[in-house]
Amino acid sequence: QLQLVESGGGLVQPGGSLRLSCAASGFTSNYYAIGWFRQAPGKEREGVSCISTSDGSTYYADSVKGRFTISRDNAKNTVYLQMNSLKPEDTAVYYCAASGSYYYHLLRWQNFDSWGQGTQVTVSS
Repeated sequence: QLQLVESGGGLVQPGGSLRLSCAASGFTSNYYAIGWFRQAPGKEREGVSCISTSDGSTYYADSVKGRFTISRDNAKNTVYLQMNSLKPEDTAVYYCAASGSYYYHLLRWQNFDSWGQGTQVTVSS
């Protein structure tokens, strides 16, 4: 079972930046992709971005395109989410997860498992 640990969340002002990290222990190559999701209070879990473990292809939700960048460091077995131009509506708990589904690119949480514990991101002045 893959174990994922998120870090890097915090409080940031609108327009600011944060970089989240997702450290994996285990063989990520057993999964098709690593993804980032977020969930705000009272809202459904939303797919943010994911990256293929094979060729590094990336996918983004429309709400974050042009502002967020997902990347990976294979040597460190870590996936990052660089978040720029943050908005108050980006406030949520951010989770990373691994997908064993071929349909990972759809960014549906049902296609992901091995979830981390989450890290809080708050965008507020």
